[in-house]
Amino acid sequence: MGPDVLVPISFFVMVLGIVLGVPLVRAHIKRQETRASLPPSDPRAEERLARIESAVESIAIEVERISEGQRFVTKLMAERHGPPVIAPARQEPAP
Repeated sequence: MGPDVLVPISFFVMVLGIVLGVPLVRAHIKRQETRASLPPSDPRAEERLARIESAVESIAIEVERISEGQRFVTKLMAERHGPPVIAPARQEPAP
């Protein structure tokens, strides 16, 4: 193999290395940055978050119950105070 063949082969190997290597290096760097930015997990913090999540869910259930009760009372009040009934007019005896 002379320099006439070695130069084009070297060029294509270099281009192939760049095309495949750059995305791999970027993915590796991104993965390293992601791992570095995450704080180590604390079991006490996870327990607290679980309790907070449970409390929020129970509050959501209670708020839904309150809103259902409010809708029910509003419906009862609307039925009780339905359209106003007009009393019949009194007829006065003619003199």
